[in-house]
Amino acid sequence: MAFLNKNDTYHGWAREQFARVPGPYFACEAVVTEACYLVGRASVGPAAILELVARGVLKLDFSLGGEIETVRRLMARYADAGISLADACLVRMSELHPRCQVMTTDRDFVVYRRDGRRAIPLLAPFG
Repeated sequence: MAFLNKNDTYHGWAREQFARVPGPYFACEAVVTEACYLVGRASVGPAAILELVARGVLKLDFSLGGEIETVRRLMARYADAGISLADACLVRMSELHPRCQVMTTDRDFVVYRRDGRRAIPLLAPFG
């Protein structure tokens, strides 16, 4: 998570977005797990991610159990792109919340589509 990792290329951009876009931010357990792994070696560590959940900055708003078939189809569709469970869950969340934007530094979201063919609205540091 670039917001918490001072050494991340997109740290400055991420801090600007968090300051500009009011929370809470919606996520799911798969995203939290991936974020904890990614910051695991940074000075802040996974505890910082869990603190965002505890404070309500990150709201966990997705049940994989209820969406498993759709997520499985997304993972099969984008298997060649190496889609992660977290990414597939975010794609599905973007379908369930059509007015959302996905805040990401992951360029794979330019490739992913929601509802079959529609681009996912992104808040990203790339065009």
